[in-house]
Amino acid sequence: MADYQHELDDELELEEPKKYIVYLLNDDFSTMDFVIEVLVRVFRKSIDEAEKIMLDIHNNGKAICGVYTQEIALTKVAQVSTMARKAGFPLKAIAQEE
Repeated sequence: MADYQHELDDELELEEPKKYIVYLLNDDFSTMDFVIEVLVRVFRKSIDEAEKIMLDIHNNGKAICGVYTQEIALTKVAQVSTMARKAGFPLKAIAQEE
């Protein structure tokens, strides 16, 4: 039977995955109630948190909804897009590298 030896690289450096910030963008058509619903359902925010974030979006044009790995951030963006399209709103989310 063959004797296998594995050489481990002690110099191997592991890096944390890059993080992406997900923002919701303000528009003049999506209702405040719908934005709150998105924040609760997609981003798992409490009603109080969702209301604060919604007002921040309304007043500043955008607000941070969460920070995730790339795959999760892009999934959240797609979920927002799908919900908005189904509800007939132009609400948009974007993900930007931290």
